Amino acid sequence: MTKAKVGVLISGRGSNMAALLYASKRSDCPYEIVLVAANDPDAAGLKLAAAEGVATFGQSHKGLKREEFDAIIDAELRKAGAHYVALAGYMRLLSPGFVDGWAGRMVNIHPSLLPKYKGLDTHERALDAGDTVGGCSVHIVTAELDDGPVLGQTEVAILPGDTPETLAARILIAEHQLYPRVLAELVSRETSPDWLLDQVRERALALPKTTEKSSHGSPGFLIEGGKFFAYFSHDHHGDGITSVLVKTGGPEEQMMLIEADPDIYYKPPYLGPSGWIGIRLDGDDVDWERVEEKLAASWRMVAPKKLAMLF
Repeated sequence: MTKAKVGVLISGRGSNMAALLYASKRSDCPYEIVLVAANDPDAAGLKLAAAEGVATFGQSHKGLKREEFDAIIDAELRKAGAHYVALAGYMRLLSPGFVDGWAGRMVNIHPSLLPKYKGLDTHERALDAGDTVGGCSVHIVTAELDDGPVLGQTEVAILPGDTPETLAARILIAEHQLYPRVLAELVSRETSPDWLLDQVRERALALPKTTEKSSHGSPGFLIEGGKFFAYFSHDHHGDGITSVLVKTGGPEEQMMLIEADPDIYYKPPYLGPSGWIGIRLDGDDVDWERVEEKLAASWRMVAPKKLAMLF
């Protein structure tokens, strides 16, 4: 099982980091923690992570501009091979460039039922409002504070006589349960055949005059009233591969692509002899721009001249 590589950012004790770390020790967990980094070199969570054999990095942000410090953290995450970032009590506002660099792959846990109570003092605000439940949310990080798409939530009952401290303690238990589960779901999503098919479908059907039709049990994409220009293949005849098949200019181009990047391209059975090529979608990081380009090139090869000239 290939596990997704996750970097965790903390500022203090790192209790949510610890929850993610211990969950990752299960053999069936789809992610592993490859780095724990902090903006305080004395953060207690760094010692815990190091004791558990996880690489750590700690540096104070003091005296550095936000973009400068974020560039340092970004470099450490990428050096560690992180593919996702989990914020776990990271008390720093992030620069737009850093957020953009991890768009869709950075998550945060927040102690309220978003969109309620963004920012600080969430428990006190819930109590002051007379809420009967509080809770926590895991969301994708965007440029706006606590505003990204919510991936999961857990409600926690507010009891008579609760204080911000007693409510926070119970919600923290819920956080430790919720965060590992939601992170596992997120990193697994991009290897799910259904999700991968949706990505191919979105790009193929965005091309002019295209439609979808099953062919030999596989989803195929064709120009309306014309020829197929792409197929989605998952474990075809038990080969264990998930891919999109597209046309090339012929065997010469096909072999050139395979020789240049054999981990991505392969010659598919049946269609391979006629110059089609398979682009694997089951790797660690699919280059969707490349997939989009190859779909468009394949579409142009089968499109009528008048239609092709318009695109």
